[in-house]
Amino acid sequence: QVQLVESGGGLVQPGGSLRLSCAVSRRIFSIVAMGWYRQAPGKERELVARISRDGSISYADSVKGRFTISADNAKNTVYLQMNSLKPEDTAVYYCNVRFTTDGYWGQGIQVTVST
Repeated sequence: QVQLVESGGGLVQPGGSLRLSCAVSRRIFSIVAMGWYRQAPGKERELVARISRDGSISYADSVKGRFTISADNAKNTVYLQMNSLKPEDTAVYYCNVRFTTDGYWGQGIQVTVST
């Protein structure tokens, strides 16, 4: 089985920062794309950021300029650095990893931005 271990969520004040990590238990060279999604209560799950095999990166317009996605191949880990957090960033964040033959989701990690 493939294990995705997410960490780094929690409660932060508006304007603060968090870094999410997702460690993947499969060799990194088989990965086609890695991304972070989020879902707030009553809302659809949406793509936040994605990094593809060729290094191409895309962000949701709502996070562009504030969030940065990166990957550490040696550690089989994808990160999401979140700066200048806003209350509307509050959601459960899900790591998604797509391999050449299948894909997997993390269990989700709560991010709450509030005073």
